[in-house]
Amino acid sequence: MTNQDFHHFLRQHRDQHPDDVLTVREEISADQDPTALVWQLAAQGRHPMLVCENVRGLACPLVTNIFASRERVGRMLGVPAAQIHAEYQARSRRLVAPRLADKAPLLDSVQRGGIDLATLPIIKHFATDRGPYITNAILIAEHPDTGVGNMSFHRSTLHSPTEIATSLHSRGHLWRLLQIAQERGQPLPVAMVIGAHPLFMLAGAARLPFGVDERHVAGGLLGAPLEVVRTPKYGIAVPAYAEFVLEGVIDPDAHVPEGPFGEFSGYSSDRSTNNLLRVESVLRRRDAILVDVVGGNSAEHLNLGRIPRESEMVEKLRERFPSVTAVHYPSSGTHFHAYVAVKQMRPGEARQIMLGLLGWDPYLKTVVAVDEDVDVTRDEEVLWAMATHMQPHRDVVIIDGLPGSALDPSASGIGTTSRMGLDATRAPDFDGVRARIAPDALARANAILARAGGKGAASIA
Repeated sequence: MTNQDFHHFLRQHRDQHPDDVLTVREEISADQDPTALVWQLAAQGRHPMLVCENVRGLACPLVTNIFASRERVGRMLGVPAAQIHAEYQARSRRLVAPRLADKAPLLDSVQRGGIDLATLPIIKHFATDRGPYITNAILIAEHPDTGVGNMSFHRSTLHSPTEIATSLHSRGHLWRLLQIAQERGQPLPVAMVIGAHPLFMLAGAARLPFGVDERHVAGGLLGAPLEVVRTPKYGIAVPAYAEFVLEGVIDPDAHVPEGPFGEFSGYSSDRSTNNLLRVESVLRRRDAILVDVVGGNSAEHLNLGRIPRESEMVEKLRERFPSVTAVHYPSSGTHFHAYVAVKQMRPGEARQIMLGLLGWDPYLKTVVAVDEDVDVTRDEEVLWAMATHMQPHRDVVIIDGLPGSALDPSASGIGTTSRMGLDATRAPDFDGVRARIAPDALARANAILARAGGKGAASIA
């Protein structure tokens, strides 16, 4: 059972893994400085959780880059990084209903009149953004008949002192609930959660059938019922330990400018549904922290979005195709590429696996299949397999006119895309034996290098 307070999570992680947290105490700007710090750290191959204690104009600390490290995500789930997929699936399947709490830090301050959203701590992430953005905005809505909730991430920015512009461009289950409200001639009540325990955030990125509540998934990931309180006007169940919650309605017929914003593709996107959220209540902790998600094609943004997708895809593939030995979504491909390693049992199986993955995952544009001895976590190994195993006229499959991501800048304006499978496995007529170095020679080389390094020599005699 996990303590559901983000503050407890942060203290515990700092105590147990001090080298994995970078604290910046000097004053920094809310205009791109946190993003710039993350980018410079990534250029050094470093992905620590970043704590900024003095961001000008925020009046609270900022914590970001939480999901940038897969090792850190593994620790949240209590497993090594290599076991994240299986553990995420196992926990997320244990649906646990929320439990109403008698009291909650979130209720420290409940404001229902005189709202001024300009007092919220919000930062600007990229020079090309429309302005400051809430990147950790998890919108919760409940079905008007069943009460089943839906949670999903939606980029959001201030439109007025009481209104937020947001985008539902993924057109998922929240979009479906908005259409139901529109058919009934009603606005859709929602609650925006800004900051909560990382496992709650991971539940917000879950891929579920319509009618399954992500708050139940959060309980499974946490190992205990999600502690919730109800918002004051619409009674929406939100995490008791959230940092901030905004309650209001999305008017299906109201549209305002939203975007551009730096998206996972690495490009600023103004493709948006341009929805308007009218805020009627603001709830916040007395000691609130701005829990931010780094935008753009950052390691955090990509990991948070794709770990639930990867977990589902790995499970589906291995259930249907036991010959699949590994699956990897590389950061270099944002959300659009996947690599799959296969120990083929019969000719054509790699092609069948690629088609399955391209059909199941709506974001994917390219899947590369390789043999089991190729390390799919290394782009250079996959590229080597493509260069030496593949004949384009024979091993490339292209399918056109499929739904894709609205945020793909190369996709059509209506969001359709083509998809490609590259079979980089060794064909039956492949003519080659992989060059290798004997283990004893590698051991001798390591010993020689260790001795040379110890003496500080520039060359090996």
